[in-house]
Amino acid sequence: MPESPQQAIAPHALSPDAAKRLAAAKALELVVPGMRLGLGTGTTAAHFVALLGARVAQGLEVICVPTSERTRTQAELYAIPLATIDALPELDLTVDGADEFDPQLRLIKGGGGALLREKIVAMASKRMIVITDSSKSVAVLGKFPLPVEVNLFGLEVTKRMILAAAKASGCDGEVRLRKNPGGHAFVTDNGHFIVDCHFGAIGDPDGLADRLAKIPGVVEHGLFIGIAKAVISAGPAGLEISGQRD
Repeated sequence: MPESPQQAIAPHALSPDAAKRLAAAKALELVVPGMRLGLGTGTTAAHFVALLGARVAQGLEVICVPTSERTRTQAELYAIPLATIDALPELDLTVDGADEFDPQLRLIKGGGGALLREKIVAMASKRMIVITDSSKSVAVLGKFPLPVEVNLFGLEVTKRMILAAAKASGCDGEVRLRKNPGGHAFVTDNGHFIVDCHFGAIGDPDGLADRLAKIPGVVEHGLFIGIAKAVISAGPAGLEISGQRD
């Protein structure tokens, strides 16, 4: 059974998972009847989908675009009305998680492998709200490896170009092909590979984003810059909202 929004809020010290539910419940307060919603991918976004499913079961009317096949499957279990982004190209709100966010609300996303669809859906929305636990807050992006979705053709050439872009942006490190638990290359919902870039601190995320976007073999990168309107994070100290929710 879908859990109720009230069940997501714990008054005592929060575990990371409880913090994610608390942030998701707070974001749910932004949803009003008739909204066109983008549904993110990942553990925190999954809490939002579950809580939204409870509201839909109570009669809330919304229509949603999922950012991955995993999210689509979960939303269908809760009987949340769904559409494609082509059928619904203008959205009111996207709620999604992040692997990291900095004080400028720049994000690293793609740990779940859905960064391309997540960025398309976020850019089609009037607002993107990020929900996280407080551990995802960083002063400088890059502790979490930066995911980059790449074409299968010319993989080694693309990796070399990514390293050159990183060097020109003042960072360096290893670029590793992501693999699934079976040891085979991870393939996205779009049929591409992902390389995870272990650059450490990214001092110039804007510059790196621009350089990565110019590489022919790069389909999309996991730097989300100027997209999120607010971040709702939760932790042992409770809720913190950065940016503008409205």
